[in-house]
Amino acid sequence: MEKKHTLFLILAFALFSTWSFGQLEKVIIEKYYISDASDATDTIGGSVPVGSTTYRIYVDMYPNSILKKIYGDDNHPFMIKSTAPFYNHTADGQTFAKDFVKARYGEGVLALDTWLTLGETTKTQAGKTYFGVMKDQDTDGSFIGGVNNDGGTAAVSGGLLVNNDPSCGRPLTSADGMDTLMNVPTGWFSSGVTNFVTGADSTIFGSIQEGTVFNSNGFELRNAGTIGVYPDSNQVLIAQLTTAGDISFKLNLEITAMINGIEKTFKYVGSDSVLLADETYHPFMIYPLECGCNDPNFLEYNPKVGCLEPGTCITPVVMGCMDPMACNYDPNANFNVQGLCCYPGSCNGRDIAEVCPAQQGDDFFIEVYPNPSEDEFFLNVYSGMSDYPVNYKVYNSYGFLIKEKTLSPAGIITGESLGLSGEENGVYHLQVQVNGTQETKLLVKTN
Repeated sequence: MEKKHTLFLILAFALFSTWSFGQLEKVIIEKYYISDASDATDTIGGSVPVGSTTYRIYVDMYPNSILKKIYGDDNHPFMIKSTAPFYNHTADGQTFAKDFVKARYGEGVLALDTWLTLGETTKTQAGKTYFGVMKDQDTDGSFIGGVNNDGGTAAVSGGLLVNNDPSCGRPLTSADGMDTLMNVPTGWFSSGVTNFVTGADSTIFGSIQEGTVFNSNGFELRNAGTIGVYPDSNQVLIAQLTTAGDISFKLNLEITAMINGIEKTFKYVGSDSVLLADETYHPFMIYPLECGCNDPNFLEYNPKVGCLEPGTCITPVVMGCMDPMACNYDPNANFNVQGLCCYPGSCNGRDIAEVCPAQQGDDFFIEVYPNPSEDEFFLNVYSGMSDYPVNYKVYNSYGFLIKEKTLSPAGIITGESLGLSGEENGVYHLQVQVNGTQETKLLVKTN
């Protein structure tokens, strides 16, 4: 493929990409458990209110990405909040889940404690280390609840943590959301939560006082790097929160990944009032999500929103040259790609005879519909050169030819399927040639 076509495709593809967020896919909030009246009978560590929900927050990364830290700094506060106090076990609760010993999880409602982590949830005296996994991916059973539980203060027969509320998916008695991982992270460091000298924690993660909000510009929890138990999904647990209220949060993360053999650091933040060169605002860093048009295939697209609000995506993007002075001015375009505009003597290194064949007096033009398309594209050809066959080629965004076909001579050809329904979403380049004269169009395949 010639360089002029490659340049033209790369430019359009860069402008119409899906605004990728690098190594971070999303943040997941899992409803882990809802406490019932039996759970409320355990008062050893402070009674958990009936109906309290235990949430787990997971960072969902692309494969081969590594979570290094969660943090709050001068420009980006780290905030976790609820409309009701968070539950903390006053006797054996921990600020960081890595400090739990597995055997203690069978004591009353200790497993509902509120804490922070980078994947690790507990360790055994024998040296095994457990990490958080979403319950629907948990394959090794459970050591929490039911027969694994001591029944708490009231020694409830059958144990505690047995509520099987369907909104929480699998019950804790069959899936505890924990599994082992071979690569145990080292180099743990924290600041801004516990007292450096005494180790006491007076925040929402400690038991010294009840709290509804943790908001810090000087918080950090990091280690040498954590990956998910299952590499394909690569989900890392960062917090467990138990409360009878509604939660909200604003997070900041640091993730690393090997890119072309070089380790690269990605920082994702939940506020964009100040963004340094190495920081990216990500809408999933905030909960509840702000909703709007989150589809970049529409003019109303807002990269700051994390969910679709029905009715906000109205106008499909149609890329093209919107300069009426250009020979390839497209009156149907609503997204100007100036680099595509072609003028006599200035056509960005392309052949004006190919970009604007009408300038050479050729009677030949094409239509493609629908464009953008979620499935198939169809070609119409209108030619004054009806004695000549019509040849078309389709290139993908990398410049590779994926389809070529020659149609019999005709003055009008309508409804020719371009055969792209099975291809991936993205930008494609169509070239149609009749008797040495060529027309080109960009095709945009969307979800």
